[in-house]
Amino acid sequence: MTEVQGRCFVFSLCLLSLLSVIGLPFSASASETQNDVDGVRATLEKWVESQKVISQEQRDWALGKEMINERIDLVQQEMDALKEKIADAEKSISEADKKRAGLVEDNEKLQAASSALDGTVLSLEQNTKTLINRLPDPIRDRIKPLSQRIPDDVKETKLSLAERFQNIVGILNEVNKFSREITLTSEVRSLEDGTSAEVTALYVGIGQAYYASADGKLAGTGTASADGWIWTANNGVAAEVMNAIAILKNEQVASFVQLPVEIN
Repeated sequence: MTEVQGRCFVFSLCLLSLLSVIGLPFSASASETQNDVDGVRATLEKWVESQKVISQEQRDWALGKEMINERIDLVQQEMDALKEKIADAEKSISEADKKRAGLVEDNEKLQAASSALDGTVLSLEQNTKTLINRLPDPIRDRIKPLSQRIPDDVKETKLSLAERFQNIVGILNEVNKFSREITLTSEVRSLEDGTSAEVTALYVGIGQAYYASADGKLAGTGTASADGWIWTANNGVAAEVMNAIAILKNEQVASFVQLPVEIN
């Protein structure tokens, strides 16, 4: 017996019991009884079908509810993850703002330091130009590649502060080396009568110099000034100058040589 037939049988028994209770006569004809049974069976089948539909809908609803709950849980997890990312992003933004504020402060300090250094290097360049005007020709020629890099107009120069400082340091290093040495050079010296003669110049540092011609007839001294070097003829010191030159060239044994010195 199927589930539907079982339910029909139970329903039929219940119906017959009900009919007996309410006192319906059992004297009805067989055809009427059969019609009643058929009607009950049809009604019962509809009821069972309705129960099946209801059960299916209940199962579908339960399944749908479960899927919705799972979807809600998934969305909640996504929301929680998104909230966590937002919190991390806000933290990163806060840290970035702090770093930016620190960088802005450092930049302001660097700009202030740069302004101070700009004034310092400008002063050094001006003082170096003044010094170069007082230097003898040999050292001026030696530092010419560097001295030409000193800008005439700082607003138009493409050199950085570091390059300008390096340039000044390079010039001063060469000048310092020359100032501690005695240098011999061959030069053409203009004479008082308008002629010129080839002489050997002896520079003692950057402040004093002497010259003498190869035949010892011409001699003189040189000193630095703000407007350049001043050369003064002094043939009386020719012998001493030639002795000093010979000693420096290792052509003569070293000895004491007395030469005039002019201090400005």
